[in-house]
Amino acid sequence: MIVWLNGTHGVGKTTTAALVQQLIPGSRVFDAEKVGETLMDVHPGLPETDNFQNWPPWRPLVVETARRILDYTGGTLVMPMTVLVESYWREISQGLASYDIPVHHFVLHADQGTLRGRIQDDSVMGPSSFRFSYLSPYAEAFQSWLGKEAHVIDTAELTPAQAASEVAETVNISSFLDDPKTLSEPRNDTNSFRHV
Repeated sequence: MIVWLNGTHGVGKTTTAALVQQLIPGSRVFDAEKVGETLMDVHPGLPETDNFQNWPPWRPLVVETARRILDYTGGTLVMPMTVLVESYWREISQGLASYDIPVHHFVLHADQGTLRGRIQDDSVMGPSSFRFSYLSPYAEAFQSWLGKEAHVIDTAELTPAQAASEVAETVNISSFLDDPKTLSEPRNDTNSFRHV
C-alpha cells in the first residue's frame, strides 16, 4: 500500500510523512524526489527543464522503484511528493494500479496566506523563491483537479502531528473497510477501529 502525501512545496509533507510513518506499523518513507535527483546526476545532463518531473523517465521510475521496494519489504510506503500536473499523476497512479498497489492519496492543504507564512518563516530552508513560485500552480491544480482527486486535509489550523494522525486514522479505517475478512468478522463494540 502507498500513502501519497501531495500538496505544494513548503506545506509540511516531509515533516508529516515522518510522523505518519511512526503511526502506521510496517511503513517506510520513500521520497520520490531522490529519483529526480538521480536523473539530475546523469552526465552529460538530460534536456534542460525547470522541474525533473517533466523528464519522461521520472514517472515510470517512481512507479518501478516503489513497486520493487514493496515487493522486497511488504508493508506501506509513505510518499511525500508534490505532483501538480494531472497527466503526471494519472501516469503514476495508473502505473501503480497495474501492479495492484492500492494508493491512498492525500493533499495537505492550506490557504495561500498560511502557505506564504510557512515558507517565509521556514527555519531550515529560509524563504525559498522556488517554493513561492509554486503557490499559483498549486492553487490552480487544487481548484481544477487535485482538490477533487484526493482526501484533503486542511492543515491551516493543524500541527504536523495532528495532520499525521488524521492521515493514519483515515488509512487505518479505509484499510479495515476494504478487507473482506474484517467485514465478515463480528464487531462487539465501537472500538473496533484502531485510532491513532
